[in-house]
Amino acid sequence: MFFLRLRDRLYPLEPPRILGIVNVTPDSFSDGGEALTPEDALRKAEALLAEGADMLDLGAVSTRPGAPDVPLEEELRRLLPALRAVRRAFPAVPLSVDTWRGEVARIALEEGADLINDISGGRFDPTIWEVVAHYRVPYMLMHIQGTPQTMQQNPTYTDVVQEVWQYFVQKLNDLRAKGIEEVILDPGIGFGKTIAHNYALLRALPRFRQLGRPLLVGLSRKSLLWRPLGSHPKGVLWAATALHWHALQAGVSILRVHDPAPVRQLLQLRAVWNSSA
Repeated sequence: MFFLRLRDRLYPLEPPRILGIVNVTPDSFSDGGEALTPEDALRKAEALLAEGADMLDLGAVSTRPGAPDVPLEEELRRLLPALRAVRRAFPAVPLSVDTWRGEVARIALEEGADLINDISGGRFDPTIWEVVAHYRVPYMLMHIQGTPQTMQQNPTYTDVVQEVWQYFVQKLNDLRAKGIEEVILDPGIGFGKTIAHNYALLRALPRFRQLGRPLLVGLSRKSLLWRPLGSHPKGVLWAATALHWHALQAGVSILRVHDPAPVRQLLQLRAVWNSSA
């Protein structure tokens, strides 16, 4: 069983955990503009927790394909009021902050965040690793090819599974050298991948478990679901539920989602499934 060290406590990842998404952005791909004020962010957090989320992930910069960069000051202006409001209201709920900037991570951790979720794996701002090492918090390491501005222009791999595997091995070694041991691996569904690449990575989840680290998967409302179905991001909840079941059976420890309720039902059924085996 995996545990996360969250400040003064150990937090088990069995049963697997639901990480609810709180985007305090005007331009995220499916929910931009829904939580721009601290009051709206708090209402969003309350709704996610009521639906069954265990943890919350706050992000103030959209990383959808083609999203523009946002200055440091603007990221902090959006993030901090929401983070403070949610932290005050839910002191025991694990809070992750989705950022690639070391300074944002540092301030967020001082304001009560528990984990850092970095889409860049330390590539966009290497100081983020220094912050994580200093505060000794869990680190979500994601794979991305390119940047949000370029990642979907022409994603190309010789063998996407092998290349993501090698990326994780190298990054884990680099992080260990920095004194960072508590790492959650995220294959980066939709971040510099075609639909075929995404499904290859999902099929390979049992292999990634062999790295001995908890896995996180974020596929909620992404194009690997809605493009093949000719639908739209909010129209594929049933399809997402099917892939979330696959991810759970493959040993994923954290599912990052917009819609916790069906995943909570899956976890309840998983418990029945496992108890009757």
